[in-house]
Amino acid sequence: MKLGIDVGSTTAKAALIADDGTILYSAYQRHNSQVADSLASLLKPAYELAGHNEVPVAISGSAGMGLAADLGLPFVQEVFAESVAVERFVPEADVAIELGGEDAKILFFTGLRDARMNGACAGGTGAFIDQMATLLKIAPDELNELAKSAKKKHIVASRCGVFAKTDIQQLLNQGALIEDICASILDCIVSQTIAGLAQGRKIAGNVVYLGGPLSFLSQLRAAFDRELGITGILPENSLYYVAIGAAMLSDEAYSIDDILERLDTKALRTYSNEEPLFASESQYFEFVERHKLASVEFADSPNYSGIAHLGIDAGSTTIKTVLITPNAEILKATYEPNAGNPVKAVLKALSGIYEEFPNVVIGSATTTGYGEAIVKEAIKADFSLVETIAHYRAAKHFMPEVDFILDVGGQDIKCFKISNGAISDIFLNEACSSGCGSFLYTFAESLGMSVEEFANIGLFSPSPASLGSRCTVFMNSSVKQAQKEGASVASIAAGLAISVVKNALYKVIRTNNAASLGSHIVVQGGTFYNDSILRAFEREIGANVVRPSISGLMGAFGAALSGMGSAGENPASTCISLGEIASFEHKVRQASCGLCANKCSLSINIFGQGRRFVSGNKCSRPNDNNSAIFEGDIFDYKLKKLDLDSSIPAAPLLEGKPRIGIPMVLNFFEMYPFWKALFGNLGIELATSPRSSRELFFLGQSSIPSDTICYPAKLVHGHIMSLCEMRELDAIFYPCMTYNFDEEASDNHFNCPVVAYYPEVVHANSMGDMRVPFIYSHMAPHAPNFPEKLHSSLLAVYPNLDINDVKKACQAGFAAHEFYLEGVREKGRQIIEDARKEGKHIIVLAGRPYHVDEEVNHGINKIISGLGVSIISEDAISHLADKKPRSVLNQWTYHARLYAAADYVATQPDMSLVQLISFGCGLDAVTADEVSAILSKAGKIYTQIKIDEIANMGAATIRIRSLLAAVTDRFGNEEGKADGQHELQYAF
Repeated sequence: MKLGIDVGSTTAKAALIADDGTILYSAYQRHNSQVADSLASLLKPAYELAGHNEVPVAISGSAGMGLAADLGLPFVQEVFAESVAVERFVPEADVAIELGGEDAKILFFTGLRDARMNGACAGGTGAFIDQMATLLKIAPDELNELAKSAKKKHIVASRCGVFAKTDIQQLLNQGALIEDICASILDCIVSQTIAGLAQGRKIAGNVVYLGGPLSFLSQLRAAFDRELGITGILPENSLYYVAIGAAMLSDEAYSIDDILERLDTKALRTYSNEEPLFASESQYFEFVERHKLASVEFADSPNYSGIAHLGIDAGSTTIKTVLITPNAEILKATYEPNAGNPVKAVLKALSGIYEEFPNVVIGSATTTGYGEAIVKEAIKADFSLVETIAHYRAAKHFMPEVDFILDVGGQDIKCFKISNGAISDIFLNEACSSGCGSFLYTFAESLGMSVEEFANIGLFSPSPASLGSRCTVFMNSSVKQAQKEGASVASIAAGLAISVVKNALYKVIRTNNAASLGSHIVVQGGTFYNDSILRAFEREIGANVVRPSISGLMGAFGAALSGMGSAGENPASTCISLGEIASFEHKVRQASCGLCANKCSLSINIFGQGRRFVSGNKCSRPNDNNSAIFEGDIFDYKLKKLDLDSSIPAAPLLEGKPRIGIPMVLNFFEMYPFWKALFGNLGIELATSPRSSRELFFLGQSSIPSDTICYPAKLVHGHIMSLCEMRELDAIFYPCMTYNFDEEASDNHFNCPVVAYYPEVVHANSMGDMRVPFIYSHMAPHAPNFPEKLHSSLLAVYPNLDINDVKKACQAGFAAHEFYLEGVREKGRQIIEDARKEGKHIIVLAGRPYHVDEEVNHGINKIISGLGVSIISEDAISHLADKKPRSVLNQWTYHARLYAAADYVATQPDMSLVQLISFGCGLDAVTADEVSAILSKAGKIYTQIKIDEIANMGAATIRIRSLLAAVTDRFGNEEGKADGQHELQYAF
């Protein structure tokens, strides 16, 4: 007999095998951090089989190394152990995919042997699935069963467990069917595994599925099968391959009763710790008394009669309501979970208000938060308000001179800087959400405690556990490790409070010193009810802050204050009555929008009397029934120009001339007119790849070599694959271009490294799929030898090509490029002129040429235009700015345009600038600093939108609407300055 033990992040497994590989005994169970106890219960049945005999033993698994050292037993690395088992029992395997509790692995057995494992993120693992099932209030096996009935798929973030929660919560708020959400969760796991782990290596052949999630969830296996185009193999005992492999590799014998004795007596390690939050109870008493000063007055409510104003904060996980008097005294406040249905939760709260205050007349009802739009429509509220402004209004009530606000909510962290009475900068967690309220709620729930109990228990811990600030799922491992090393629940509770603060300061705000935050700081959000977190924050920044007594209700309170300011002298709300609530109906149906090429998946919410609210749309057209394209959006113009440009006539196509494919990616979004005219004058027919889409991304995701490259680059692989599938192509043309066109506006005119050299990456990772020649030669349009380089590159597919013809064609290409740029500038001039005639604000949506791609920008331009503003791009105005030296090395064409555009915006009172950034473009940090410096000198507001496959549109909408609200505060008319933000009601 041989014994293998696999101790993973969430489960322990044991397998006792015979010499011929026959499994004599196997078992597994979740260890819940009690590894010694769990393992002992697993080994007792094995002891009954083996008796006092010594058997070869080895331990493996992600949590097995420390345990092996503690027990003095041999350790086998899990990838090695699993590989040995696969080769023994599934010798025909080409690839093995294993999903565990917190790790994911892909093992390649044919060709170059390799192993890929997750590193910084545990999205898409078993713990991730557990979190999603908990959010839906179902078991993981129920999630699998519900997914079988799915009819459509939604995009759910796969890189971060908490952001996936945000997407799911938003889908629930919009009325999406739970069956569709379950299937979408499984699909996002597939995407995370393939794109995040395969990293350019194709998964094909005989694919083996291993690990708990793939063993138990048939629909997860089916999702992998669909995406990979295979029928995977689920071998017998798929749960135990690591334990079986460890047993096969064991060569040191021990008796099982000896191992059980060691488990009973093993010494625990000591965990690292932080300084205690409070040294004494008196110190805590002083802390509590100081924070009592920021309290709001409560009215003597039972007999109140008269006007009152209602604020509703429809958050991602909770519904908050505040009813105030005209003196801003609180009559009633509620704070309840929304249970995935914000409309139902608000109706319940509203009924309670009507029943408790029969003599109250609602003067105004104002909504804010994630669900503000749907709730506003459902209850016929008067106003809606972007949540950043709502929080600012509330903070200003408690501290008029506030210059920094930190709000830590259920699933997001928001930070606002205030300058001259307006929000000047906004920070949002966009790539990771470890440390938010739901993060702490999950831990409290797992320990069988309420959030309040969990918060209080850590206040006086003498040694808070040092847990760092990591991925939410990986933080589970840190906590479990600390527990194994003797940390008490109090130590862990205090340690997690410190982690939340460090995450907000160093991951979201990215501050280097506390002085940069401000001198008048207000903290809010339900998470700051936790005194441990508040204390950790004050200690970390070395300053006292203000926490209002209604910290978790600040959004609703600010909304009520805003509504009161907008309601006028004789307010009368349109909010539904108690009688209307009793007969209220809410139905949801799914549809696809056909008003443009985006074909958004819509959830149509129908309320009583024919009112409706459409969600899932990237613009306001499904809600306002407007099928016309908004002419004040230069992004739409650019897309049409690329599709229809025929300004430079091409020579007639000659018989026998080649047909070349061009991927519509990256720099081609600007250079296509150049290449179209050039090749047309050579008689070469061009075929372009189709419009970008999620489906196109999936087509090429298996060849993506880097999980951290920007999404526009990841899309290139799908475009190349689509060209490879085309018939009658003689070549694919995608040259490497170190330099862009020289616009004589910078120190140099480089393309960014991704744009410049990504053709080499694609060629190296897609060679097996290339069916035609792939031309990726290095060339530069400004170089004197450009015609010769192009000529030599095309000879392979066009052997009779004459160099003189190429030179003439190049001139035609340059003329077409100039014509295209002039067209963009003229369109920008028209949009500016029309906007000023209509009194509209102008947003310069600045980025790179490929941000016009609808799959890349996620419809941000449509969201902004739906807010009633006009949109131009940086290249429409950059030529209008004075050329001047920069304080940075100005050597990138796209950045030079951005600096010039910022200079011009700084001189225009009716313009604001929003910069689009794709994750993975590291140089943008310098760019942002320079642009911010240019605009801040003119008192301009500057914000960024980070675009990536996460598509966290909730955060993007918050940024855009907060920017426009701040613009209205600073530059609007007198009515707008007062409280006119309710006009900005069309969120995505």
